[in-house]
Amino acid sequence: MKRTCALFLIVIFGMVPALNVHAQTCTPERINKCIELLQDGQPVYYADVYGGYELGKEYAQTWADFIYFNMEHNPVDFGLLREFMKGLVDGGPTPSGHRTPAVIAIVPVLGLDAETFKGGSWMVQQALAQGVHGLHLCRAQSPEAVKLFVAAARYPFQTSDANHLEGVRGWGSQKFAAWVWGLDDKEYLKKADVWPLNPDGEIMLGLKIEDKMALKNASASLAIPGIAFAEHGPRDMGLSYGYLDGRADPPVPPEVAAAGDSVLAICKDRGVFFLDNVLPDNVKAQIDKGVMIGAGRREDSAEIGRRYTNRKMPW
Repeated sequence: MKRTCALFLIVIFGMVPALNVHAQTCTPERINKCIELLQDGQPVYYADVYGGYELGKEYAQTWADFIYFNMEHNPVDFGLLREFMKGLVDGGPTPSGHRTPAVIAIVPVLGLDAETFKGGSWMVQQALAQGVHGLHLCRAQSPEAVKLFVAAARYPFQTSDANHLEGVRGWGSQKFAAWVWGLDDKEYLKKADVWPLNPDGEIMLGLKIEDKMALKNASASLAIPGIAFAEHGPRDMGLSYGYLDGRADPPVPPEVAAAGDSVLAICKDRGVFFLDNVLPDNVKAQIDKGVMIGAGRREDSAEIGRRYTNRKMPW
């Protein structure tokens, strides 16, 4: 079924000249707004938050297509995340008609090696149980850790073979998450799988290729089925090369720029979407280069990018 959107022209009269307000309605095709847009060839843009119920209500109407709930360097608090998700639902739907914006959690489990990831994989389980729509793995140095990351986000009944470890999510994890998504339990179990490995899945997994070791193994890591997007983490990549100023916008150190070009090339080869910073003065060039997830947390950059790509879905 094709997404349907309607555009209405509202004329408001008052003490000032008439103001034209374009109010759009849209019937979403998917739970995850980002997947819907990326499938249409449209870049997506995000905001970064950390807070509870009231912040969730506020961000239910965000300009952003998705929200990073950032617990990488903030305290790990899944109760707070749960309250944030409640606020999103109560403050929704979004202008695009989705029940909530997509939410991708960043948790401080590191992809250094298989054993390190196993020790922190419970954080993936907890985040998904709160109804988030994806996760981003920090320090994705090890392809074996990436395989475990994908398995941690899947239920065991989903198709598995020699290339896909059996999923490890358990019964009961669907209860609250199904409510957040507006589904019954069984429908959630079916849809809560990783995309694009499962074309009907609604969960996006990303990798932070953010140091020299991760860069060395990036080709193998990004070949793991189940990864939807990746970035080169310019601030941490800079630290890996000894730069302490944490630059993510141009001009970045030459090693960082080269790392970004390398990760972008691998992403294109592997069919993975690339994330990088965008600014008002470079968002068009970044889109032309292949950036499909616009970082930078700037509404003005997103506005310019959406108009450049003739975005139809409301925001």
